[in-house]
Amino acid sequence: MTAVLQREGEIALSDREMDRIVRLVYERCGITLHDGKRALIVARLHKLLKGGGFRSFSDYVRHVETDHTGHELSVLIDAISTNHTSFFREDEHFGYLASQVVAPLAAADRAVRVWCAACSTGQEPVSLAITLMDAMPQGLHGRLRMLASDISTRALKTAAAGVYPLRVVEGVPQPVLKNHFERGLGADAGKVRVRTHVRRAIEYRRLNLIEIDSLNETFDVVFCRNVMIYFDKTVQQRVVSMIERHLAPGGYLFIAHSESLNGLTHELKWMAPAVYRRAA
Repeated sequence: MTAVLQREGEIALSDREMDRIVRLVYERCGITLHDGKRALIVARLHKLLKGGGFRSFSDYVRHVETDHTGHELSVLIDAISTNHTSFFREDEHFGYLASQVVAPLAAADRAVRVWCAACSTGQEPVSLAITLMDAMPQGLHGRLRMLASDISTRALKTAAAGVYPLRVVEGVPQPVLKNHFERGLGADAGKVRVRTHVRRAIEYRRLNLIEIDSLNETFDVVFCRNVMIYFDKTVQQRVVSMIERHLAPGGYLFIAHSESLNGLTHELKWMAPAVYRRAA
């Protein structure tokens, strides 16, 4: 048994303990951790071990495994995950949504149902809501129903608050900032907040994609971007099949441009780069 090189006072992570963490994260979340993540795992989890009084990674992993509430697993995932996102990321998708998808949805006399399946700190669902609202008549905004989910409770807390440093919105067009954000004053100077009309259209919920069987609803649009890159083919297939079941007839799935459905079994039609549609 070997241990990773450690700094003074740092708890060592053995190969066996690393394997246990990798297996735990894969089995519970579907995320594949490569050995290149070892130094990151040690650095990110060391504070949790010290704060919880654990003497070894084995003690800590045993604690997470026996916590049936899922809270400790969420804390672990929060610690090792990096929530990289931005407003209107891969903006071709938002252009496609506005030009090709919104009009038929707006013409239908029913709610417009959208799922942002890996929402991170909220920039993506906010971008989705703004795109839909700007492309629909204002009188129809109340029909927008969006579910935004993530496995990270830390990310969801930021998303639900809708408050961001000014630097985060530097690339957002001025008309969008004016219509959909408000600048903080006093103690909140240097920050912006997503306006109420956007925030109230979004329901944030903690969901683990590999644990979902049925959400008891279907969606016209599903964004599941920059998450499947962390899954192997087996988990990708499981997630894509689950999402396909939750697409309404004619519904659209958007994945990241760095991702692909090649090699996976599905009945979705390719519409544009990283855009697929279920038959109507």
